[in-house]
Amino acid sequence: MRRAAGLLVSDVDSTFLTQEVIELVADHAGVREQVEEITTAAMRGELDFAASLRARVALLEGLDESVLAAVRAVLVPTPGALELMRRAAAAGWVTALVSGGFHEVIDELAAEAGIDHVRANRFEIVRGRFTGRVSGPIIDGAAKRRVLEELAERHGVPTGRIIALGDGANDREMLRASGTGIAFRAKPALREVADVVIDGESLLEAWPHLEAAAAS
Repeated sequence: MRRAAGLLVSDVDSTFLTQEVIELVADHAGVREQVEEITTAAMRGELDFAASLRARVALLEGLDESVLAAVRAVLVPTPGALELMRRAAAAGWVTALVSGGFHEVIDELAAEAGIDHVRANRFEIVRGRFTGRVSGPIIDGAAKRRVLEELAERHGVPTGRIIALGDGANDREMLRASGTGIAFRAKPALREVADVVIDGESLLEAWPHLEAAAAS
């Protein structure tokens, strides 16, 4: 295992991507409005994330798994997101996406972007259709923090050279555990615990903070 210059961990929905993946899937089930309402409340910290995720996924019961390819085809990375990951990798950083979203949608993009690690949820799909349940443990705020700490230990990265990026309440623990927690176009619940707030359009605005962490 290589010893890394640093560890960059990013949330996916509305951080690495401009969209919320589950809302794109919900479009195909005709329940986007209901899912958006639950997502918004969860990201503000008004609902427990795990309960909110189960409620949103339940609305997708019966959907054909073929919609996942359609969703993957319309993913839009946030401006600067891919360049930030490329620069980080070139500088010897380990990169990771840690998401309350879903492996079935984001894994292909992460592989194309050369991202080292991806942790996310999985839809339960039986005989080609969504059951309305999540398969396996849910990646909530506490799980995001555990993944960050596990990767830091695995790659020998001290806290001062860990940078975490997120936008919602589910990212609070992850940002607190990092050396530099960056809130990107974030909800108030995350801004209050962040070390840095970025309100611009590009994730590349985070790059100077990686340089500063590497130099410390």
